[in-house]
Amino acid sequence: MRILVVEDDKLLNNTLCYNLSTSGYDVDSALSKAAAVQYFMKEKYELVILDVNLPDGNGFDLCGELKMKNSDIAVIFLTARDLESDQLRGFELGADDYVTKPFPMSVFQKKVSALLSRIQKHNNNDCYDDGKLVINFSEMSAKLLGEDISFTAMEYRILKIFTSNTQIVLTRRILLEKLWDVDGNFVDEHALTCAVSRIRGKIERDNFQYIKTVYGMGYMWIGGLKK
Repeated sequence: MRILVVEDDKLLNNTLCYNLSTSGYDVDSALSKAAAVQYFMKEKYELVILDVNLPDGNGFDLCGELKMKNSDIAVIFLTARDLESDQLRGFELGADDYVTKPFPMSVFQKKVSALLSRIQKHNNNDCYDDGKLVINFSEMSAKLLGEDISFTAMEYRILKIFTSNTQIVLTRRILLEKLWDVDGNFVDEHALTCAVSRIRGKIERDNFQYIKTVYGMGYMWIGGLKK
């Protein structure tokens, strides 16, 4: 997961970046609001660690701008100001946490780890994203290479089952049972075959294969492998 650290104190910035990098995260560093905006235009971040007082602007204002571009991005504010009004303002802007300097680095790393774990769990439940195909199940929207794709309600349910069971052979019987549980309506084998065929026609382009037929058994989601 990718993190942007926006902190004008070079020593603290370097310390944060070093500790987060050693924890396995991809980390970028910005010392100003302008630098942060440039990074944000080029990269997609799951988390921004944001100082309130920046040399060329205000962290609260920057948070509002970032949230307008990506409402799902997580934000942790860093500040030497512990006023209740400041903390309330940060949370009103959609911040996930508000950390007052100085702080123990070990505790801060735990906060980051817990927050990103919650984000990853949420994303895994509601979205599929392999860099080419993006499916948001909660919004029932999808894109392939940036272009919108339309799926029926049944196709979304089938895709949800496939993407939740990657590299696992799903027999027709298992798929029909799962569809019955979710839908509450009877789905026969012919309808299942047609729906899988339609899905393939919408997402399998340029020799990329998502659904493998396991003859005599069923199907396996293989996630956009090159044929």
